[in-house]
Amino acid sequence: MSLFATKPISQIVAEAEETGSHTFKKTLSALDLTMLGIGAIIGTGIFVLTGQAAGKHAGPAVIISMVIAGIVSAFAALCYSEFAASVPISGSAYAYGYGTLGEFVAWIIGWDLILEYAFGAATVAVGWSGYVVSLLRDTLGINYPLSLSAPPGAAIMAADGTQIGTGFFNLPAFLISIAVTLLLIRGIKESASFNSIIVIVKVVVVVLFIVAGIGYVNPDNITNQACPEALTGCVKFMPYGFSGVVTGAAVIFFAYIGFDAVSTAAQEAKNPQRDMPIGILGSLAICTVLYILVAGIMVGLVDYKSLTSAAAPIAVAIDAALKQAQGTTMGTILFVFPTIIKVGAVLGLSSTMVVMTMGQPRVFYSMAKDGLLPSWAAKIHPKFQTPHITTAITGSIVAILAGFVPISLLGELVSIGTLFAFVIVGTGIIILRSSNPALHRPFKVPLSPFIPIATVVSAAYLMNSLPLDTWIRLIDWMAIGIFIYFAYSYTHSNLAKVSDAAANAEVPASYTPPIAAIIAIVLCIALTLYQVPYLMGLKSEVIPINLGIRLFAWIVTGVLVGVLMYGKSDRAGARTATVQKVGLIASLINLAVWAGITYWFFAHFAELHAK
Repeated sequence: MSLFATKPISQIVAEAEETGSHTFKKTLSALDLTMLGIGAIIGTGIFVLTGQAAGKHAGPAVIISMVIAGIVSAFAALCYSEFAASVPISGSAYAYGYGTLGEFVAWIIGWDLILEYAFGAATVAVGWSGYVVSLLRDTLGINYPLSLSAPPGAAIMAADGTQIGTGFFNLPAFLISIAVTLLLIRGIKESASFNSIIVIVKVVVVVLFIVAGIGYVNPDNITNQACPEALTGCVKFMPYGFSGVVTGAAVIFFAYIGFDAVSTAAQEAKNPQRDMPIGILGSLAICTVLYILVAGIMVGLVDYKSLTSAAAPIAVAIDAALKQAQGTTMGTILFVFPTIIKVGAVLGLSSTMVVMTMGQPRVFYSMAKDGLLPSWAAKIHPKFQTPHITTAITGSIVAILAGFVPISLLGELVSIGTLFAFVIVGTGIIILRSSNPALHRPFKVPLSPFIPIATVVSAAYLMNSLPLDTWIRLIDWMAIGIFIYFAYSYTHSNLAKVSDAAANAEVPASYTPPIAAIIAIVLCIALTLYQVPYLMGLKSEVIPINLGIRLFAWIVTGVLVGVLMYGKSDRAGARTATVQKVGLIASLINLAVWAGITYWFFAHFAELHAK
């Protein structure tokens, strides 16, 4: 088998249809899936990161950032829907990549998805902690120690920008991670039922914020461009320019992550061919409308600068509305709203954690079933029928990350990891249309290959807008994953046991490599060549390294896509010790090189990051 051997789609579908105590319990309806999607989407992104995106990157134009991120997500959601309906198996983009792009790329995706789900759950846990501490200190008057609400060394800031403490350990984030892990071990239906109840509460809170705040929006906070920017309450709509709006979209993109987590539950759906597209597209549509309204009202109620360091920006915004309404009947009504908002956010973020933490063990399960991870990672609890071992491991990782890592770093890593998965999914749809044209597709991406190409290019646009240190951390993470693949997964893969004839059976004799996939990656490279020097507002001396590292990633991606496409007609060739040895040495050298680049970069971090 070559590194790009694909898992037969027929085998993937057969595994999805297995029953018994060793498989998942099929209990989820279309409504359950939609609720899971909403539960995952409406979370830290809207309750926390929207304020940071407005304060640091986009200003009031965070509204446009929301629209841009929503469009990119819509493209990707269409691609996920076709995959989830045609190949209804847990594993999300990993399983789709294995059936279309080959084992090596599938491993990279699976490793990348850890950034999305495990790191994503940790990000949500940190956001949850912010609202809990605000509720305890500001609403209930409990003097909770600030040092136990932030990671080690983190400066704890008040809404006015003054430092009021230094973090030691984020205890609430750690504890909620453990609690959610125990719930998920108990069962998917119980978790889904809990999620559905909390989703209703969460949507009610968001709607209440919209209704309560809309009457107190100050237009000067949003659109007045005639007065000086430094004047409080009167700012430019795009104080950081359009490049800031795009960076804001890349950061706030985290807010939309979650609809793809629905696809990890495909094996637990009663009728996945019909219900998966409903769950994915329905949850995204509902949340996009709510997001744009919330972002507009939030930056309309307060000066966007006051949201920069706010742990609970919606609470800050509703407090501003309360001050304006004091002495009126509406003021009396609004008096209880800050408490309602905080309680709702705490409950809402809990449900987001459920879905994000649920996704990662199911990716591990699929990888272990394929032999790429040890077999114990595929064990299902005999009573609860959940992947209890990998859930416990995931929960432990999430708890540690949540306790020790800042939310801004976590959020950016989650965004770039998810956007990269979108690139792979968009490319995979194009290739699967050519490599398996006879596959039953209950849902098809319209206007293919144009929508998949748009998915790839728009995701690349947002990826390029993320900070360089985030790119370096992504590449470092991938370098570690490639080493693990050659050290263990290459020789333990179940595809090593498949005959050459079976490996090539599903590739039609008339297979022609789809040029659209290469076009998509070439467009990403061309976009990078233009975007980095001309659209990002970087100093001339830092453009070469910013451009070079991004181009390296895109060119390597293009080479992988080209090799797997044009080698697809022949999957023959047993695994050899030579290939493993060469791969292991090459991956070690690659890891050492990027360790050196990373050390050099962070030694000069302040200099390189200054615009």
